[in-house]
Amino acid sequence: MLQELETQLLALTPSEKSEAIRLLTQSLSNSWPAITKTPGVCGGDACIAKTRIPVWLLVGFRNEGSSDSELLQFYPHLSAADLVNVWTYADSHIEEIEEAISKNEEA
Repeated sequence: MLQELETQLLALTPSEKSEAIRLLTQSLSNSWPAITKTPGVCGGDACIAKTRIPVWLLVGFRNEGSSDSELLQFYPHLSAADLVNVWTYADSHIEEIEEAISKNEEA
């Protein structure tokens, strides 16, 4: 598996490698500046920074078939970079997001 990953990494463009390094560094340090958790805001769930849009909500829409383009139309103040941060955070915190989706479906 690592050999395959190495091959894929070496095939990336310099800008793609830079982005991969940024994401790996974020993941290792568990630092997500574009995603925040604030007690008392959206139940303390992970949200896009400076918004009250929870990560689980966008992941739920995506799971139901919404495209990034549709989400950006529905939330015009969000950027494509916001969605990349959401998907990356969600991929790194699968259990947290699945639990939040389940909790909110029950409500």
